[in-house]
Amino acid sequence: MMWRDAAMDRRRLISLAAVLAAPALMAAAPKKDDKKKTTVGTYVEIQTLTASVMRPGGKRGVMTVQTVLDVPDPKLRAKAESVVPRLRAAFVQTLQIYTAGMTPSMPPNPDVLGQALQRDADRVLGQKGAKLLLGTLLIN
Repeated sequence: MMWRDAAMDRRRLISLAAVLAAPALMAAAPKKDDKKKTTVGTYVEIQTLTASVMRPGGKRGVMTVQTVLDVPDPKLRAKAESVVPRLRAAFVQTLQIYTAGMTPSMPPNPDVLGQALQRDADRVLGQKGAKLLLGTLLIN
């Protein structure tokens, strides 16, 4: 019985040491910026957009689109950074409408999709001046 009490005391001592060391470790840790940076130069990054699509053979697939906004005007870029979630929501809604109208064997048309997404960007930002750049269009 004696060895069980010693083992229990050791566990308690280790737990106590871990609890007491935590604040010191947190204070020594480097400070991180909580805000995720979404701009590089004049570009505002938009997370990858996805929508479901019908593939040949009747199976469901996923269309993935990478987009970036090029906003040279600093004031408009600041506004674009602040409304990235609204931009992304508008882009996803447009992408879902576009993919719903696609036939299973039809490849995506980047010209049509780019024009629709550009209209959404201008509408959400309230003015023209941001240029939408399409990256990869992929159907999985």
